[in-house]
Amino acid sequence: MPDQGDTASDNLGQVYAAGNPAETAAGYDAWADSYDAQMMQAGYRHPAVGLGLMARHQPPGTGPVLDAGAGTGLTGELLALLGYGPLVGLDISRGMLDRAAAKGVYARLVEARLGTRLPFDNGEFAAVISTGVFTTGHVGFDAMEELLRITRPGGRIVLTVKDTVWSEGFAEGCAALCREGRLRALEQTAPYVSMPGVPGTSPGRGCVWERLQG
Repeated sequence: MPDQGDTASDNLGQVYAAGNPAETAAGYDAWADSYDAQMMQAGYRHPAVGLGLMARHQPPGTGPVLDAGAGTGLTGELLALLGYGPLVGLDISRGMLDRAAAKGVYARLVEARLGTRLPFDNGEFAAVISTGVFTTGHVGFDAMEELLRITRPGGRIVLTVKDTVWSEGFAEGCAALCREGRLRALEQTAPYVSMPGVPGTSPGRGCVWERLQG
């Protein structure tokens, strides 16, 4: 298992450099115990941005909601405070899911990897949120087809997307889904730096789509 780094920047470097999904999971397993404190110190913004977008476009009381790439449950904890649920958390890292379980806000936690077939029924979720996952070396546009499958028509998909991922096929792919009548774009934030406390952090953006019937 990788050694745990002293800062968010150290640990992000390890997981971004992972050569395969198993190495990524091992990196997050090693980081799980210090993740929340280090990300707070780095000024991590993605969960708050995701929560704001969800609150603007999907009212509490409509569930279930999937937290895709839930990590230690930073986003799920905020969603629960505003009355969203039942919440289902999914993550590649068992260590991160164990920390999420300790927060007591998830009805169910699932160890699985975005970009593969997910263990959920068609249209199972009223909404999907994923913060800090569509990023370097993690998840790209290839994960969208499954998110569409498991979101019911009329449901919202709320994502934060790193600009490098956005420009490397993600924006184009989502535009094609909109032209096909499968998605409708509802909102996109201006680019922002997700971790002001980590020098050199690349910007990302928050996005919301409605899953259409097509």
